[in-house]
Amino acid sequence: QVQLVESGGGLVQPGGSLRLSCAASVSIVTIGAMGWYRQAAGKQRERVATLTRGRDIYYAESVKGRFTFSSDNAKNTWYLQMNNLKSEDTAVYYCNAVAYGSYWGQGTQVTVSS
Repeated sequence: QVQLVESGGGLVQPGGSLRLSCAASVSIVTIGAMGWYRQAAGKQRERVATLTRGRDIYYAESVKGRFTFSSDNAKNTWYLQMNNLKSEDTAVYYCNAVAYGSYWGQGTQVTVSS
């Protein structure tokens, strides 16, 4: 069982930045894949940025050059740095871990609005 706790969402103006964090209850070196998804109102959940062991980081086309995935093994935490935010980035953001099962965080709201 893996528990994930997210933080860092909020309200930001267009062009602003936010950093999301996802803290895992296990050592993240044991996690095969980790990342971020989002779900906007009335839309399906979509993959934003993910890291699978042994592969390059995946970024959705819509966030390339603006969002950056990173992780800190010592803190068992991964992050999503979001820069130059746009209104279309407004969504609930979820972190996900795949480790003998798929686990989700509780979600954190990101609202981009002036």
